[in-house]
Amino acid sequence: MNPSDRDATGLLTRPDEFVQLVTSTGERRADADFDPWVSDVDTAALGRLYRDMAIVRRLDTEATALQRQGELGLWPPLAGQEAAQIGSARAMRDDDFAFTSYREHGVAWCRGVGPAELLTVWRGSAASGWNPFEHGIAVPQIIIGAQALHATGYAMGAAWEGSDAATVAYFGDGATSEGDVNEAFVFAASFDAPVVFFCQNNHWAISEPVGLQSKQHLARRADGFGMPGIRVDGNDVLAVLAATRIALDRARHGKGPTLIEAVTYRMGPHTTADDPKRYRTDDELADWRARDPLTRVLALLATTGFDTEALERDVAEEAAQAAAELRAAVTTIPDPEPMSVFDHVYAEPNSHLARQRDHYARYLAMFEDADDTERGAR
Repeated sequence: MNPSDRDATGLLTRPDEFVQLVTSTGERRADADFDPWVSDVDTAALGRLYRDMAIVRRLDTEATALQRQGELGLWPPLAGQEAAQIGSARAMRDDDFAFTSYREHGVAWCRGVGPAELLTVWRGSAASGWNPFEHGIAVPQIIIGAQALHATGYAMGAAWEGSDAATVAYFGDGATSEGDVNEAFVFAASFDAPVVFFCQNNHWAISEPVGLQSKQHLARRADGFGMPGIRVDGNDVLAVLAATRIALDRARHGKGPTLIEAVTYRMGPHTTADDPKRYRTDDELADWRARDPLTRVLALLATTGFDTEALERDVAEEAAQAAAELRAAVTTIPDPEPMSVFDHVYAEPNSHLARQRDHYARYLAMFEDADDTERGAR
């Protein structure tokens, strides 16, 4: 059966199963339902997926170091979640739109966001890092779960305009307890919105384990809203790619939303302000390190005779160059002019904003007057 002709609904009502196409040791597992959706992924394509994941991991490491060195105010690491982000993002078309939280640096990478654009917010140099319409991805949403509503509204608008483009809303396991996410589920299911709800279950909502929030697998929550759900190995880039392609195909054919629960793990802290050693054990971390999303792709490629040593060498060089560009970008990000905080707040000028602008200008002038007085005293 041609995947584009397949009614995916039946494939996605298996939330208790753990869909996995590549084991942690690199063994390829056959799945009659999901294999057709990745039949085009040959060894070269797998190598490209590995490249994406390796570069994103290196950028994440560099950004974490930059924060520790005082160049960034904060950074939310993604280490361990590369397969979930790269596999899902590479399933999207150029005219699709991604709505993310603050950890989806891998999705931003796939959508063409540059190093400087990625860091300006975390350096405190801008309210947003890039023009969403240039890349097909909204700027990171800090309010937990709010992006699910944004994705649903955008998807409904696209459908009303006759487009078959879809949206993907990214959020973590903790966000599934938020009202915004559940309201988005209601709207999307009621109006068959072409949106994919992509939950990265990394097991820890800051210091709270996912088992404390839900006594069922998160994918099962889809049942109550009348949409299909799937639980996939979030460290298996091939399985994530297949699941997201299925969900996007449903959306494009007017069959409504899908909830994907990508089971993964946050290897580092929630943000660089967090100490994960206070709430999780070394044994737990070691167990998940053995399920690393990058090493399993290399292991699979090795079984095919692919030159993995050359791949690792070439990708390491490219990743190092990307990291150097990231570091160089930080030092060239200009500090914003204080009054620019009022730019782009409203589409049209208004008296309320003008009054605030005037008050702030007079406040800044106080410091200029004080500096002049101090210089005169010398």
